[in-house]
Amino acid sequence: MLILADWVVPSVDEPPLRNGGLRIVADRITAIGDGAALAAAHPGDEVHDATGHAVVAGFVNSHMHAYGVLAHGIPLDAAPTGFWNFLADFWWPMVEDALDHEMIAAATDWACTEMLQTGTTTFFDVLEAPAALPGALGVEAEIVERRGLRGILSFEATERAGPAVAAASLEENARHVDDCAGDGLVGGAVSFHTTFTCSAGFIRHAFDLAADREVLCHAHCNEGVHEPERAVATYGKRTFEYYEDLGVVSPRFLASQCVQLSEREREIIAAGGVRCSHMPLSNGEVGAGIAPVPELLAAGVTVGLGTDGYVNDMYEVMRAAFVVHKARLLDPATMPASVVFDMATRMGAAAIGRNDIGVLAPGYRADLQVVDAAFPTPATRDNLIDQLVLWRNGSHVRDVMVDGRWRVLSGAVVDADIERQRAAVHAQAHRLWPG
Repeated sequence: MLILADWVVPSVDEPPLRNGGLRIVADRITAIGDGAALAAAHPGDEVHDATGHAVVAGFVNSHMHAYGVLAHGIPLDAAPTGFWNFLADFWWPMVEDALDHEMIAAATDWACTEMLQTGTTTFFDVLEAPAALPGALGVEAEIVERRGLRGILSFEATERAGPAVAAASLEENARHVDDCAGDGLVGGAVSFHTTFTCSAGFIRHAFDLAADREVLCHAHCNEGVHEPERAVATYGKRTFEYYEDLGVVSPRFLASQCVQLSEREREIIAAGGVRCSHMPLSNGEVGAGIAPVPELLAAGVTVGLGTDGYVNDMYEVMRAAFVVHKARLLDPATMPASVVFDMATRMGAAAIGRNDIGVLAPGYRADLQVVDAAFPTPATRDNLIDQLVLWRNGSHVRDVMVDGRWRVLSGAVVDADIERQRAAVHAQAHRLWPG
């Protein structure tokens, strides 16, 4: 198949190709270049006409909670007054602890459709649902495979719900990783929650399980001031200093959030090769702060972007990352569009351990999106990425391909009944919500 477009964006390291094209064979990109030349070289290929559009790599959502959609609009007597209250009084008792398989299924189906519609082709999901064990990841996996996204699924193991759930949650991670061995769309990782819900031995065990299976080990880290303050009070050192003492700081560590970091913690992350994921919108929503992402990037840390299950349009997340750090540092030159676009594509792929997606080049997986390029002002090779980051959103995505198969065509998710999915989410939200 040939895809011929007004623009093709290989990566931030190469200039966009005007009137460019891609050749797709099975699940791989085999050629990229001038569209007319590709058409002449392969006259028998089916042509997908993307005139008036740009072809860019599919987004990588490096941190997601698919079940989070069920909490959108949930009635509350009062908003949480801080991050700890957000967890202890709202998120744990009213959402995570109340989930069951039916809720997880409906939410995952909706989240997959929402991501596909807005150009995301790969995501890293973290599920915590103590009452839904065992088999919760299998519920998610079946739906992700049906929708055709590329998903890395994990269960957020925690000791806060008692030793039986703690042991079962690590087993759920290990079993899912073992079940996903191979080259399918769905993979696995090991997740645990935080230093304030998990003991030293539990954390080491989680990393050992991940190392044995050669997958990433994920945790939420310093999402607010609570975790580092508690670490100092309990261990006499901040969170990443504690992780360093545990011997788990390594490139296998995927640390999400990383909002409240000391200079020493940033040094530990960089020296240890820890990968990070950044959620500017959800960090702001819970009053956690603004992560020092420009400083992490300057130190050579690999940082992806994530939605956290909050606003699942990665265009909106890119725009937030583009803006908030300029305001924090009083520097309009920080976090240029090319950097945040890279975080949503190639660097985001690297953050979750993939080196075969996030770039449009021969040999890479055919994961891509076709985006309306009729901008208010002329697009050029020099401004195209800025135009995409600043003036597009998910509504401008026309087509999406994952692993060489079209999953969205003309704005419609293939084989999805949106109204049926919406009704299912409504029904499960009513089951979850109080009253």
